[in-house]
Parts: sequence; C-alpha cells; structure tokens
Amino acid sequence: MSNQLTEQVVIVGGGTAGWLTAAKLAKHLHTSQPANSSQPKAVQVTLIESPDIPTIGVGEGTWPTMRKTLMDLGINESEFMAYCQATFKQGTQFINWRQEPLASQSENNSDNTLNSASALNNSFDNSNQYFHMFSSALDPADFNLSPYWLAGVAGNDMPFADAVSAQASVCRNGLAPKKITQRQYDGALNYAYHLDAGKFANFLMTFATEKLGVKLVRANVVSVNQNEQGDIASVVLDSSETIAGDLFVDCSGFKSLLLGEALGVEFVSVDNTLLTDSAVAIQVPYDNEQEAIACHTKSTAQNAGWVWDIGLYNRRGTGFVYSSNHISDDEAEQCLRDYLGERSNKAITQLSAKKLSMNVGYRKQHWHRNCVAIGLSAAFVEPLEASAIFLIEAAGNMLVDMFPADRATMDYCSRRFNDSLLKRWRKTIDFIKLHYLLSQRQTSFWKDNRMDSTIPESLKERVEHWRFNPVSKYDFDNVFEPFPQESYHYVLYGMGLRHIDSENNRVPGDLNYAQQSFQEIQKFTEHLLKTLPDHRALLTKVYQYGFQAV
Repeated sequence: MSNQLTEQVVIVGGGTAGWLTAAKLAKHLHTSQPANSSQPKAVQVTLIESPDIPTIGVGEGTWPTMRKTLMDLGINESEFMAYCQATFKQGTQFINWRQEPLASQSENNSDNTLNSASALNNSFDNSNQYFHMFSSALDPADFNLSPYWLAGVAGNDMPFADAVSAQASVCRNGLAPKKITQRQYDGALNYAYHLDAGKFANFLMTFATEKLGVKLVRANVVSVNQNEQGDIASVVLDSSETIAGDLFVDCSGFKSLLLGEALGVEFVSVDNTLLTDSAVAIQVPYDNEQEAIACHTKSTAQNAGWVWDIGLYNRRGTGFVYSSNHISDDEAEQCLRDYLGERSNKAITQLSAKKLSMNVGYRKQHWHRNCVAIGLSAAFVEPLEASAIFLIEAAGNMLVDMFPADRATMDYCSRRFNDSLLKRWRKTIDFIKLHYLLSQRQTSFWKDNRMDSTIPESLKERVEHWRFNPVSKYDFDNVFEPFPQESYHYVLYGMGLRHIDSENNRVPGDLNYAQQSFQEIQKFTEHLLKTLPDHRALLTKVYQYGFQAV
C-alpha cells in the first residue's frame, strides 16, 4: 500500500454531524490559508450534501462542551444564539420517572407544561421528580458530598440536586445562568444550549464555507469506488462528478452510505437493552411573546416511553420517544397530543406531527480503513440525555487531535479511535438504561425494561454495589467517561436509590466541612435567586445587544 499523504478530506453528509466535523477539521488543519502560506501545508476539506435529504432537525439539546467548541471555532455566542433561536440549558428535569403519578395528577396534562413563572415552581409532585444538573458546587472527585447527603447532613427533606447545586432552584424559578454584563461563554453557573438543529446546521455551513475554507458540493452520492486494497478512492455524484479523497468521513445518517453500505461494517443493535425505537415530534408555538421559557429540558415518563419538552426562543420542541412493541404509532401521537393539551389560541390537533424511526445501536467499528463515521452513521441511542451532539463533538475532537498525516499512520489512529469511541457509546448505553432500571413504574414497557435479560452485566454489578455504597471516583476508570461521577449521583439519588438501604451509610472524612459546604451552597442559591435575570428577558437582550466579546 502506497504511503499517500492525507491532503484531501471528503465528508459525505451535512447536518450537525457533517458541518460540525467539517468546521473542526478546517479550523485546525488550516484549510483556509493561502496556497503560498509559510504555515504547514493545508488539508482541503470538501463536504458533499444532498439537496434532496432534509435534516432530521430534532436534536435540540447540547452539553456544556458546546461552549468550548464554539469558542474554539471563533464563533460569536450572541450571533449563534440569535440565528439558531437558542436558549440556555442548565440540565434536565425528570418527571414521573420514579413511579406513576398520583391519581389526582395526569401525566398527559397540559399543567405539566411551562406556561408561567408560577408553573415553574408548582406543577410537579416533588417526590416524583428530580433534576440532573450539569455540575455541582463541589467537584465530587475533590470532596464527595453524597455520603453526607445520604446520611441526612444536608437535611432529611433536601433533594439531592438542591443540596449540592444552586441550579435546580434557578431552573424552577425560570432564571438564566448568567447576566448580560458577563462576557460571552462565561456564566455564573455552568450551561449549554437548546437550539433549532436545522438552523444550527445552516449556521455552521455558512461559517465553515465563508470563514474556514470548506468546499461545499450539493449532489447525491450514487456510487463508491474502492482501490485494490479496499480503501475508498472516490465517490461518484449524480452530477457525473467524481470526487477523490485520502480520508472520508461518513455523516450520511442512518443510511451509513460509506462505512455501512460500501465497506460493510456490521451494525450492532442494542434494541434488547434500550427498548425505544420510535419517536413522534411536534413543534408548538408559544401563546404569546412573553411566555416563560424553561431553562432546562423536561423529560416526562409515559406508559410506553417518555416525552421531551424543550423551550426555544420562538417555540417549544416536543416529542414522544416510545417502543413500537408497546404502543402503536397512532396511539403514540395521541399520547403526545394529550400531553400538550389544548392551547388558548390554537388546537394541538392542528399542529403537524413528524414520525421518526430510530436505529438503536452502533457500528462495530467507527473508523475502518480510510473511512470514519460520525453521527447517526456511527451510532445512535435515544435522546434521553442529549448525548448525540456531545458524541459528535467528541469524535470530531479525537479525529482532529489524531489526524493521520499519511496512510501509514491511519491504522494505528483507527484502532485508538475505535477503542475510545466504542467505550463511550457503551457507557452511554449503560447510563441511559440506568434510568429505566431504577423506575418503579408498572406498565409492561417499564417492567420489560427491568427484565434481567435487558440489563448489561456491566451495569448490574455497579448498581448492586451502589445500593449499599456511595458512588465513588474509583468507580470510573476512564478519563473520557461521557457521564462523570456527579451525573450518576443525580440520577441514582434522584430516582430514590437512597431509600433502598440507608442504614449502612457511613459518614467519612470531614463532617464539619460538609456541613459548611451545604450551608454555603444554600447561601449562594439565595444570592443567585435575587440577582440572576429572567430567562426570556435575558435572551431578548442578548439577541438585541449581545454579550461582551472575549
């Protein structure tokens, strides 16, 4: 095999995966520099996007890592937010996941939506809802507050999220994580974004082509040419053009045109672990321009799945993720409409619904020969913890950091890439399954999710340990864990694991420091509740005036 230099990268497919990867590669591989530059030789990045395949456009949640991604690319936060109708996200609220709602409550009731500031505080049975925030006041790797909370040091009635973070109270009160006077990408609290995925892809496309030198070709790939060794040599377009490359990135979605179809890399289904395989989505307009915007994702459990509810600036994005083996498509759509209820100005029945089928699992290899798959072409799990865009970021970062200078180094890079990304996807699958495993809901969907045969062995062992022991930093052995220790704290204790066996909880270490920390967190919470602005009010100012530049 000739040792071909990696000078031409060809990305097949746009959307968030394609354009985010293209932007990362072009930024760090100097794609936009002049040919006569004294800098290292640039790598050309070409993206082929079909004019006939629309973006799925429902991946509207991100992680705080997106702030660093956008900042590294040189994107102005205010411009990005205004274009994408983006809002701030400080975590996720899980409603009715522990058990069925009380008889007086209906999980398919429009009272579960956020229509006013008071609704942020008063809509839910506090014993059957919890928050998974992005961070805690103290890094548990430095000082773990969870054993002290389990022992009641923070107060026996104090929810875990409120004991270790100010963000749950900030979210309940509809407040933003920062002020207009703070610099872009800075915040009083950690945050990510909710965004319009279709607009985000368009924003990245414009930025990547105009600022970073990415070449866009609008056409459909009709065939793939391989060389004698089995590498992809070129792709043939319906425009009769043939585009050659040294490294190909497959962002063609579930079709997996390059890695799956052309190179035949096997797809590993996990539908025996994660039972949801379908979704129906509805975009819901606000009743008025002043309607409160939630600063967190809401996830409300239903009999055969769960509903997401995300507040953008101009609308809400909602959807029902479900198992087609437990409910029909028509029943699922009606379940979502029942959740939304009737609105004052427009009947929910008049809003169109979009049906989605989900191929849940991952490719056995994400990088094979000279082809890397990123996004849906590599793997997909249900959007419960908004991991999709984060794992696109993670794959893009690793591809940039390990970018092979030539074909001779590519096989080593692919082995390291596959090892890292597959571990992250498997850990993600375990973490999502954890939510179902801990639920006490009693319909067949939830019972089936707790069947022993559906639970990965890697998860069983850890949960059994955590029933009698606090989560420890020693439970995590990989620097690239997708979900850190504190994420497990929020879910395990939010779902009520502390009540399984609390008598054996021991209080190690510095009790005085723990007591002082809990008190300081409450003082900080009170301070933020007095000083942070209303979420919608801040967004209106950001769109008009912007944050301070870095």
